[in-house]
Amino acid sequence: MFFAKVIGTIWATRKDPNTVGFKLQLIQPLNTHREKAGDPIIAVDTVGAGPGETVYYITAREAVIPLPTELAPIDATIVGIVDRIDVHKNFIKSQN
Repeated sequence: MFFAKVIGTIWATRKDPNTVGFKLQLIQPLNTHREKAGDPIIAVDTVGAGPGETVYYITAREAVIPLPTELAPIDATIVGIVDRIDVHKNFIKSQN
């Protein structure tokens, strides 16, 4: 799983039938310091996230698991909204 911030919503009048009923969100991946990590990507939203929220998401083949289908053209899926992140300060210092 990876962290990201929702930065926008994608509106599509036509999309794959396996994704009907799900929002498409534009998310900005984040690193462990909550800084931008790479380019924004599009993710299927299965939890009702909104702009500005920090979320966690899955990618690759696993991105289809939360959907009610076995096959869909999906590269990333939002699977949770982050309420809070607690990091032990000694852990971060030892990583640098």
